[in-house]
Amino acid sequence: MQKTLVVNAGSSSLKWKLFEMPSEKILASGTVERIDAPNSLFKIKYAGKKDEITKDKLTQGQASQMVFTELQKRNIIKNLSEITAVAHRVVAGGQVFKHAVEITPEVLKQIQQLSNFAPLHNPMEAKGIKAMAQTLPNVKQYAVFDSQFFTDLPEKNAIYSLPYELTQKYQIRRYGEHGISHSYLTSRAAELLNKSQEKLNLVTMHLGSGASLAAVKNGKAFDTSMGFTPLNGVTMGTRSGDIDPALVPYLMKQLKLQDPNEVLDIFNQKSGLLGISEFSSDMRDIKSQESTNKQAKLAIDIFVNRVVKYAGSFLTELHQADALVFAGGIAENNAWLRKQIIEELSIFNVKIDDKLNEAAQEGLISNPDSAIKVLLIPTDEELMMVRQVASLEK
Repeated sequence: MQKTLVVNAGSSSLKWKLFEMPSEKILASGTVERIDAPNSLFKIKYAGKKDEITKDKLTQGQASQMVFTELQKRNIIKNLSEITAVAHRVVAGGQVFKHAVEITPEVLKQIQQLSNFAPLHNPMEAKGIKAMAQTLPNVKQYAVFDSQFFTDLPEKNAIYSLPYELTQKYQIRRYGEHGISHSYLTSRAAELLNKSQEKLNLVTMHLGSGASLAAVKNGKAFDTSMGFTPLNGVTMGTRSGDIDPALVPYLMKQLKLQDPNEVLDIFNQKSGLLGISEFSSDMRDIKSQESTNKQAKLAIDIFVNRVVKYAGSFLTELHQADALVFAGGIAENNAWLRKQIIEELSIFNVKIDDKLNEAAQEGLISNPDSAIKVLLIPTDEELMMVRQVASLEK
């Protein structure tokens, strides 16, 4: 029986899921948190069980090795030869990669060269690929790109109002991210609405620590909130989202900085919910202090405001939409947030059903008389990835 391991390597975490193929049965899943930090935490779920193990300062390579050690220790796999493929989520594929590919030395080199488009992600993902290759040297590894869903955006939405020569010469455009998620949400919405994907118009909202919205027209990406890098768009956990680029030289001058990357670090790592609240990037923490902390309330208000701005503009662009789709950790776990966003979009005559919204089950959460349906769909990037890899292995 074939088994495919799906891997998502971040700057300080490693998420993974093991599938039995072709049945798509999940055999085990888990995360490694706080990589290269004290009290690294390994979590594993399998056969209805959950285990946690704390280790001190696990490296990316050690975290990868621990996945295999714990899978064998629990007899989920007897030996490593049972794993026949590894799928890696890679954020930025630029215009180079428009579909999933088998990873070769040349492909790995290109992934590293595309780091300018996702400086916080591609280097870590390349590191994760190398770590897996060391442990499984004879197993095919594949890259599935978050940007591939957006490679065919209409040019009017894809490019900025820069000199066209620079746009073409330096490949400056909206690359978009969370494409694997938006792609899954589109296909799943088509199933739930019993409608052909080719005739489906949606606004999909992937709202987590990283957050993005997409306009989907006739089943394909039409617009996206993220831009040249994942920094652009709505307010996120630690990312500022949309910002006036003139702030880069301004802050360099005010803070007496020599390197513009130091300002970008502020925008990427110290802004968003964390920067506004000044105490946390986690919506759960911020919500718990909303009633007593003015900045916590402001952080929530700004987050909702930015989502509403993009959702409203995308609905206008599409002219008509079949559904608004909520997904991502923040959206999936907070009924109050979904309700607040939909109420802010009431001008479009969209209405939420309070009971369905509170139940938080996959499917419709809108009233029957809502002009646009509202769906809650827990995203499944790993399933989308394993399907893409399976199509390559046929």
